Amino acid sequence: MAGLLVIFLLVLVLPFTVKAVEENLEIFLFVMGLLAAFASGVYNTDLFLKAAYDPIYISLAVLGAGLLFKWLQQPLASQIFLLSRVVPFRIFAAAAVFALGLISSVITAIIAALILVLLVEELGLERKAQVRFVILACYSIGLGAALTPIGETLSTIAVSKLNEDFFYLFRLLGPEILSALLLFGCLTFFLVHPPPRKKRPAAKGGSRSDYEEIFVRALKIYFFVMGLTFLGSGFEPLINTYLLELNPLILYWINMVSAILDNATLAAAELSPAMEDATIQAILLGLLISGGMLIPGNIPNIIAANKLKITSKEWAAFGVPLGLVTMLLYYFIIVLM
Repeated sequence: MAGLLVIFLLVLVLPFTVKAVEENLEIFLFVMGLLAAFASGVYNTDLFLKAAYDPIYISLAVLGAGLLFKWLQQPLASQIFLLSRVVPFRIFAAAAVFALGLISSVITAIIAALILVLLVEELGLERKAQVRFVILACYSIGLGAALTPIGETLSTIAVSKLNEDFFYLFRLLGPEILSALLLFGCLTFFLVHPPPRKKRPAAKGGSRSDYEEIFVRALKIYFFVMGLTFLGSGFEPLINTYLLELNPLILYWINMVSAILDNATLAAAELSPAMEDATIQAILLGLLISGGMLIPGNIPNIIAANKLKITSKEWAAFGVPLGLVTMLLYYFIIVLM
């Protein structure tokens, strides 16, 4: 167990302190995941095959969506720019954050994140406003995608593990998630300042390096998800030993570890069909909200931060306080319910 605690601390600290880790976060998490799997004694052929298979769909989706957005970028960018000129900026930005969260449950969190990147590149925001807009939108996407089993991995695993129907999570979490999307939209209205001037950003050419970047991004996502599978499986004995018998309200706060661990794996380890809906709700909300705190917490975070060159320190400076306040707000909501 001591080895797993050391690995946990390394995953938590090194991305903020070592530049090489910051720039190669996906590979770093892959290595840490392997070490965790070996340290806990769970590494075997079955785990390797599962880890190799799990990222295929997500990586292909990133690759396909990346190519599609590359080819459609100019007409989409033109429409976004024109709309942003017609609608007042703060209303446009708030509506975009809410809408991205809502549609992510249908188009998947990955594609919603790629639309977010296109939006940011087209709006020409100053750095501070850009980082805030991206983080608020990624919180919205991460939560909204959980409304259906096709939105993200966590919702897929949760519905499967609980043997429930397609709309179960919408019925269970719908009011809480929709209110959170509205909250993040309102925060965007007040906290994201308009760009200094609304001039059209320079059009980007279709160089080979652009296509190379798309393929490299998909490959990085593959190793990232593979590493999270190893990391989650490696920490599963620790979770099973110390966490599963805890009160759901305590689990709610402990699930903040999903800021650096795979929340889908934590959901698979913690959820049971024997649980009451209120318990499942507390567990899932803790996992979903904390997933926005740090870059490794969610795939949309990784995609947006990688594409827009947002550092772990920049993300944590706004993402962690935002996550803690949101966690506290929903804790009181859960207690009252």
